[in-house]
Amino acid sequence: MLGVVGAGTMGNGIAQVFATFKHPVVLVDVDAAALKRGMDAIKGSLDRIVRKEKMTADEAASVLGRIRASASIKDLADAELVVEAVSENPAVKDKVFRELDASVRKDAILATNTSSIWVTKIAAATKRPDKVIGMHFMNPVPVMKLVEIIRGHDTSDETTRKVVDLTKALDKTPVEVKDSPGFVSNRVLLPMINEAVFCLHEGVGTAEAIDTVMRLGMAHPMGPLQLADFIGLDVCLAILEVLHRDLGDDKYRPCPLLRKMVMAGHLGKKSGRGFYAYS
Repeated sequence: MLGVVGAGTMGNGIAQVFATFKHPVVLVDVDAAALKRGMDAIKGSLDRIVRKEKMTADEAASVLGRIRASASIKDLADAELVVEAVSENPAVKDKVFRELDASVRKDAILATNTSSIWVTKIAAATKRPDKVIGMHFMNPVPVMKLVEIIRGHDTSDETTRKVVDLTKALDKTPVEVKDSPGFVSNRVLLPMINEAVFCLHEGVGTAEAIDTVMRLGMAHPMGPLQLADFIGLDVCLAILEVLHRDLGDDKYRPCPLLRKMVMAGHLGKKSGRGFYAYS
């Protein structure tokens, strides 16, 4: 049995992928409303796959049936591996990993889907740092092939091998990177998104103009501002703050417009409004 903590966009996507490849999954979130939204999101995603004729209705029902929703980490006691996918907040992750370390069997691997925080720092909250690893999925999880695999300072070879093998068995491509703020993906991506926000902030171009330049001129499938809306502006801000603080370079300083939008609750697609409006 596998576990996922956090039923948000990343957590429910990871649970769906695990269940698709026939793993029983317990999806945990202390917020009952978030847990319901997460399960509804999985059902909606599976329904879309059925409509595209990539899965039968019976297969989709079987996938959904392998996922059990729970409000208690204690229901993960027998999990072989648990992936944490809570908010990008060091204090929240520290609390979750302390609870997991006390609740989950001693030989279980504890993985974090963090997009920017040191895996070594997260592992320090446990008594099993050799069994803590970064397993950074991309959004949307059911579609994107890449998983960044990040070893903490004490992550063992055995833990790494098991996680790499599992990632391949999920039809994903594991890429090992060093433990550093933002790893490779967000250390490269977030400064680009931030610079696009600065362009908008300074009136260099409209959101549509900036995104069109990057789509048509740079062959990006999605403009950086639209991508930020899909990631979540609060998530983008949190990652930039980690990069700015831990790397100490002002090139990662979050744009004031990004801060203001997050303060206003304009978080992108999930809130219905970001750089674009969503119905």
